[in-house]
Amino acid sequence: MVKKSKILKITLVRSPIGNSERHKATIRALGLRKIGQSVEQKDSLAVRGMLSKVNHLVEVETQE
Repeated sequence: MVKKSKILKITLVRSPIGNSERHKATIRALGLRKIGQSVEQKDSLAVRGMLSKVNHLVEVETQE
């Protein structure tokens, strides 16, 4: 039995301007640059932790 890892589709919906430098760095670390841009990341604890810090700036969808 092989476990499939879930993929998260992360979309930047709000600008990080006016937020702290840590939030801006987290957005960059996720691979997001422009509003409306989407990236796909593997679901992991590290990515979930980053998303919890910037949840007001991004939209997350789960894909299989």
